[in-house]
Amino acid sequence: MYVRLIVSIALALCAAGVCAQPAKPSAVVSVDRVVAIVNDEALTQYELDDARRIVQQQLRQQKVQPPAADVLDKQVLERLITQRALLQEAKEGGVKIDDSQVERAIQRIAQENKLSAEEFRKLLAQENIPYTKYRDDIRNEMIVQRLREREVDSKVQVSDAEVDQYLATLKAQNAGETEYRLAHILVSVPEQASSDQIESRRRRAEEALRSIKSGADFAQVAAAFSDATDALQGGSLGWRTGARLPTVFAEAVREQKVGTVSGVLRSAAGFHIVKLLEKRSHDEATLVDQTHARHILVRVNELTSEAEAKSKIERMKDRLDTGANFADLAKLNSEDASAAKGGDLGWLSAGDTVAEFDDAMKKLQPNQVSPPVRTSFGWHLIEVLERRKQDVTIDRARNEAQTAIRQRKADEAFQDWVRQVRDKAFVEIRLDDK
Repeated sequence: MYVRLIVSIALALCAAGVCAQPAKPSAVVSVDRVVAIVNDEALTQYELDDARRIVQQQLRQQKVQPPAADVLDKQVLERLITQRALLQEAKEGGVKIDDSQVERAIQRIAQENKLSAEEFRKLLAQENIPYTKYRDDIRNEMIVQRLREREVDSKVQVSDAEVDQYLATLKAQNAGETEYRLAHILVSVPEQASSDQIESRRRRAEEALRSIKSGADFAQVAAAFSDATDALQGGSLGWRTGARLPTVFAEAVREQKVGTVSGVLRSAAGFHIVKLLEKRSHDEATLVDQTHARHILVRVNELTSEAEAKSKIERMKDRLDTGANFADLAKLNSEDASAAKGGDLGWLSAGDTVAEFDDAMKKLQPNQVSPPVRTSFGWHLIEVLERRKQDVTIDRARNEAQTAIRQRKADEAFQDWVRQVRDKAFVEIRLDDK
């Protein structure tokens, strides 16, 4: 249960601050020691112990044997360091998440687990997780996600030529889209590594591969050797289409049989080992219900507060109710690319938008405007223009190809960007200090 409650491993690795034990005046005061410095901030033994406890609990629930204590400490500490560097980068860039956004995110997590707010708090207490700490973890995860959207995702472009090439490759293979379920190990290489450093990292990857070939469990080896953020989840990447895989992975898995492990692969990020767990294909025609809709979006961000965004969208709803033209308001006020088209989003299928938007849109009749709708993007007004049933086999293929290519590019760019943030941070590790 606990694994489902944590949005990602980054949440588990964001712990509380410095602690001290009260003592009698004549006693020696026990002060929490510093295990690392990240720029001008300290990471403490308390934070490391707390993060390790959560990771060990996750590994037990996944039935993965934890690596040796010193190896696990180094893995967890490295993730704490990387997250702290990312949060510092976000702070410098003015990225903030207010309390109301955090509470809504926690409510969604509770609902996904079919729990009331009170039941959710009790479950956290049973897991020995203070609610205030969990809330801070969620906030930090949302901050990193917003930072990613701004610094990486928003800059990723996919051309029509890339989509055409991808679809042509599928056609040449005389097969539908293939999806792969993978696990991987990454032994990272610093951006400006010397030849000796590169060779040392290669030997580490080869050591991991020898362990696997000798019969060691892949998930356990990933937990002990991998530098990827998913290492303590056994290196699982879940289901991904070929276009969503890094090029070096895609080329390898096409030749692999299910259950087999690749050799040591080289990329700009370092050395990889990939295990193909499952694969599947689908190539069926698709007839779906579609909605032609338009919207007005007011974003909530570091420049516009929750209250300001909601007030602005409510004023626009009042204007629409008194006869204002939707397209004109969208052109002047909507804060997304659809503004130039009067907020027109074109034909949408179920799942094309986030759940809150989709749910609100389903309840509307043609030519009806919704009340203000809150999503992770901000506040919306939605108008349904018309509905239809449509064979979207070709459109779906192009959309899925574009989404897959974009996600693969974003994943690769984000990993490179995280590594750059980590490499430029001043880090002093004191884990072995007595």
